[in-house]
Amino acid sequence: MTKTLRVLFLLLFCSSFVVMAEEKNIRITSGNDRAIPIAVVPFGWQGGTVLPENLAEIIGNDLRNSGTFEPIPAQNMISLPTQASEVIFRDWKALGAQFVMVGSIVPSGAGLQVQFALFNVATEQQVLAGNVSGSVEQLRDMAHYVSNQAFEKLTGIKGAFATRLLFVTAERFSQDNTRYALMRSDYDGARTVTLLQSREPILSPNFAPDGKRIAYVSFEQKRPRIFIQYIDTGRREQITNFEGLNGAPAWSPDGSKLAFVLSKDGNPEIYVMNLASRQLQRVTNHFGIDTEPFWGKDGQTIYFTSDRAGKPQIYKVNIASGAVERVTFVGNYNANPKLSADEKTLLTVHRQEGFSIFRIAALDLVRGGSPKILTQSSLDESATVAPNGTMVIYATSQQGRGVLMLASINGRVKIPLPVAAQGEIREPSWSPFLN
Repeated sequence: MTKTLRVLFLLLFCSSFVVMAEEKNIRITSGNDRAIPIAVVPFGWQGGTVLPENLAEIIGNDLRNSGTFEPIPAQNMISLPTQASEVIFRDWKALGAQFVMVGSIVPSGAGLQVQFALFNVATEQQVLAGNVSGSVEQLRDMAHYVSNQAFEKLTGIKGAFATRLLFVTAERFSQDNTRYALMRSDYDGARTVTLLQSREPILSPNFAPDGKRIAYVSFEQKRPRIFIQYIDTGRREQITNFEGLNGAPAWSPDGSKLAFVLSKDGNPEIYVMNLASRQLQRVTNHFGIDTEPFWGKDGQTIYFTSDRAGKPQIYKVNIASGAVERVTFVGNYNANPKLSADEKTLLTVHRQEGFSIFRIAALDLVRGGSPKILTQSSLDESATVAPNGTMVIYATSQQGRGVLMLASINGRVKIPLPVAAQGEIREPSWSPFLN
């Protein structure tokens, strides 16, 4: 790659390491009020061997990660009921729990059945009960199912604990020997699977709306090119092979099109490709650098980053008419736009006037005002938001190594994800809701 091409590529993708939030409901709260105390009691187990997963711990962690609930540690529990008849409400009132969940795991055919019940401690009423079956290998799936059921029942928000995460790892062996891998895991970093390995960089992984395909940029041909890969089969399709930059793929809301950046005509511009016909449409036409497309839910609007005013700011363009409108004005740098599903909140990589650090910020598109700064470190990158808008995962650095962090949007939770992967970890991308 020529030096000029490398510089352009870095300009296009530098902020892709800072925020990549998905387009779902993003709920920004002050984080000053307390999380709701909830007790998830260790589930009873009637089998003869030790189970490989602790369901109550997984469920408790899920609910905690949302920022809405604060699980009571098992060692603080006065009693350990496993079914409704064993619940003594005064025990939980004494601990300050507002809700208590009990459950049991029983052998069922060749697999297991998980039974659970959730109670309101103040009213002493059962608010949820259910069961789910699966194999021993599906214990985490069953735990996330229970978490989703409880979360939606108590908050009215669909749970996102059964979703998946994409991310890229870079394991460096020497100056000229780095192995890159495109990985998938549970949303909490568990059960990592390698989807692709390469000696050349992999960038900008992005789930399709159906959750079955991913798009990404690969340098395996020594130049950036866009690929689509089918998750279940591993089948790959090369989508672009144009001269210059090919980058920043973004799926349309219906999954039938990709928006991306090409410099084939001499300047980085936004293009849209119909994946069925491979018909290409140029969307922007300006001497500035236009990059990082993100679709509006109407399928006719694309938000993007451009330096056409001298500094990177967010704009939106109507695909049919080509009409462009500037969106951000506060701060001397706003890049990598991501919208909430209701399109009331815009997330950007933001730099305030007079500062030299970049942070993730949320802008209220309805009420306006100054952006709300969501992160406090200058090393936080590539945020991606859960499809229900309650959590964010981003890349950062700890002890000199790139890691992933999970934070609740309301500010109560910030924890490292225990991802079983070697090397630097970066560019996380959250899946949509999965069936």
